[in-house]
Amino acid sequence: MLASITAAVFGLLGLLHFYWAARGVSGNSAAIPEIDGRPVFKPTKAATAAVGLTLLGTGAIVLLQAKPLLAGAAAVLILRAIGDFRLVGFFKRVRGSRFARLDTLLYSPLCLALGAALALQAAG
Repeated sequence: MLASITAAVFGLLGLLHFYWAARGVSGNSAAIPEIDGRPVFKPTKAATAAVGLTLLGTGAIVLLQAKPLLAGAAAVLILRAIGDFRLVGFFKRVRGSRFARLDTLLYSPLCLALGAALALQAAG
């Protein structure tokens, strides 16, 4: 059951990134870290689609139960939740933007939950 739910979440996130790649994510998107109201980077459509493929691939390794890959993906997600101590993660210093608020309330907790789910599956 956990694998099905986790794979579905990765699938939805992957499709969301494909939507963004097709539509184009604007610079004022809450999905991009900001400093002083300006986006830190502008993702290309190709990069956004690559993230979508990575997310779909992660969903596939969940369904295939590829334990070493699950453990690696779990580590990446847990590290993302902890953050870079500047722009993303629970311990970020740059706060106050829409991205920072959503990162604290949604993005980092989701990364932590998905990382924990993958770690449980890798260990099981």
